[in-house]
Order: sequence, then C-alpha cells, then structure tokens
Amino acid sequence: MVASSTLLPQPSRWIRVAIWVLILAVLVAAPSVLPVFRLNLLGRFLSLAIAALGIDLIWGFTGILSLGQGVFFALGGYAVAMFLQLNTSAAAGMLPEFFRLYGVSSLPFFWEPFRSPVFTLIALWLVPALVAAVLGYLVFRNRIKGVYFSILTQAALLVFFNFFNGQQKLINGTNGLPTDTTVLFGQQVGSEPVQRVLFWITGLLLILSWFFVRWVVRGRFGDVLIAIRDDEPRIRFTGFNPVVFKTIVFAIAGALAGISGALFTVQSGIVTPQFMSVPFSIEMVIWVAVGGRGTLLGAIFGAVLINYGKSLVSEALPQSWLFIQGALFILVVTALPQGILGWFFAGGFRNLLVRAGLARPLATYPSLELDGQEEVRL
Repeated sequence: MVASSTLLPQPSRWIRVAIWVLILAVLVAAPSVLPVFRLNLLGRFLSLAIAALGIDLIWGFTGILSLGQGVFFALGGYAVAMFLQLNTSAAAGMLPEFFRLYGVSSLPFFWEPFRSPVFTLIALWLVPALVAAVLGYLVFRNRIKGVYFSILTQAALLVFFNFFNGQQKLINGTNGLPTDTTVLFGQQVGSEPVQRVLFWITGLLLILSWFFVRWVVRGRFGDVLIAIRDDEPRIRFTGFNPVVFKTIVFAIAGALAGISGALFTVQSGIVTPQFMSVPFSIEMVIWVAVGGRGTLLGAIFGAVLINYGKSLVSEALPQSWLFIQGALFILVVTALPQGILGWFFAGGFRNLLVRAGLARPLATYPSLELDGQEEVRL
C-alpha cells in the first residue's frame, strides 16, 4: 500500500536543512537577544506549536478535524498547576490559598498524587491521552466522522468547560490555578531565570515532538493513516481496522496537547477553564490551516506566526485582531488552500519569481523511456 503520494509536496533536503538551521539559530540566540518579556511570549508560542503538531497529525494526515483539543490542552495545564500549587504550599505547611478561602480543610483525594513530580510528568500527557482515547474510541466505533465528529468534539469541549468552571472548591472554578507565584527550581516560576530555562525546555520538546510525529507518519503506520483519510471504506476492506488507528492517533494528539498545555501554563502564569473555550480550540485549527496542514513544519510556522501577530497587533490595535485573523484565514482558504508553507513547498514562491522574470522556469527533457512521453523535471 502506497499512500504517501497523496501528501502535500515536501520540501527538498536543502530547504529542510535551512529551516532547521533557522529554528536552531532562533532557539540559541533568543535568550541572549530578547528581553525576558518577549522571550516568555516566544516560549508560549513554541509551546502552542506542539499542540498544532497534534492537530496536523489527526487532521492533515488522518482527516480527523477535532474542534475540542482545548480539553486535552487544559488537562495538561491543570496537572502541572496542581503540582506547583502543592509544591509551594507544602513548604509553608498548609493547603493552597484558594482552599482556605472556600473553607476546605482537607486536600481532595485526586490532588494527593500530584505531590509527586514524577507522577505529574507522566499525568500531564497520559491523562489527556487516555481521555482522548476513550472519547475517540466511543465515537470512531460508531463510524462517526466528518462534520459530525467535529460537532461532537465541540460538544465534549463545552461539557468539560462547564464542569471545570463550576468546581470552585476543588480547582478554583472560573478563577483557575495561578502558577506565576509558585516555586520551581527553588525560585518563583515567574522569575527571569526560570523562564529562560522553560524556554529551552519548550524548544527541546518542540523539536522532539516534531521528530516523533514525523516518525509516526513516515512509516507504514503513516501510510495507513493517509489511506484512512483518503478512502476509509477501502482501507477497511483491505483488512485494517480504522477504529484502532484513529483511536491511537487521536490519543497521540491528546498527549501532545497536554504537553503543550503544561508548558503554556508555567509560562503564562495561570490555567483556567478558558483554555477549554470554543474560540481557542478553533484558533488551533486556524494555525494549522494557515501554516499548511500535512506539512508538520507548517503547523509550527502557523502557530508561531498567528500568535506572534496576535500579540503585536493587540498591543497597538486591541480591537482589530479578530478581524485581521478572520481575513487572513479567508485569504489562505481561498487563495492558498495548501497553507503558506504548503504553497511554498509546492513551488508557489518560485512560480511568482518566474512570472516576475526573476527566475527561469524549470527545464524539462524527454524521458529515456521508449514511449518518449514522460518528462523528467530537474
């Protein structure tokens, strides 16, 4: 089975090398060049790119459009926030402050395991993955897909949002759990040294996530995912069970969203039920669509581009960003359906140069095949 031919055009080896040199240069130079505020923002955007990779995996390669990734993102954020709250309050020999405000005298049972950093590091990706696996299996086994699947994920998002929003005495409800005044590495999480370390950790995990997702989609498993995206009934008749593959890949995307949420929480200083809001989950899809779904690098590019643009525009024109984001999304969908990097990898930029007379068209020569009909592109 060869399904990889249906992928978007991939960049040449030299383009990939150039892109990774640029990414590594940014990661190395940013802590020395950027003030801590800008470095913190960039770290947040890189953490969001990890969630975007998960969406590209399920949407770009498997054809699963989820509008509820905010659930898994928030679960990862709450896991790390609970650990930081307990770690800080334990030093003072008391419960986290919001428990005392609501008159809670004993720690809820589900908080206890988060005293352990090892448990937290496992839970922040495993819990979202398990929730995604259960939700995905229940939906996929009933062969629900397309727009109906998207609607169901958004419905699940609203259920989780309302549940977390109402748990004032357990997780501080709508106010969320702050992390900026908690302690990590012996210092406040919001301090400059900790934020610089978190930036490096985020960059490293983003690179590892990219290599992991690329490994998933490059092998036989990835071929099956693409075949499911293009013709699920046919892949079922060949003996494969799409439910298993879709559940696994949806769980992987959930785990990536959990890691992303944990990193974003410690760099933004708080986790709230707003991470499960409908607009935020839709924004995640926009990042991938703008960057170029099915390219992986496009997901990273789109997440950083959109969020950095949002930050810059919001500073100058706070009321204008939603209009600009909407216009950008419409422009990309209508003019660049492959996304910005998808268009670039497909030779769109070179074609512009050719039309402007700044580059020569790619030459073609008759093939050495006997029929002489095929062409070889140089």
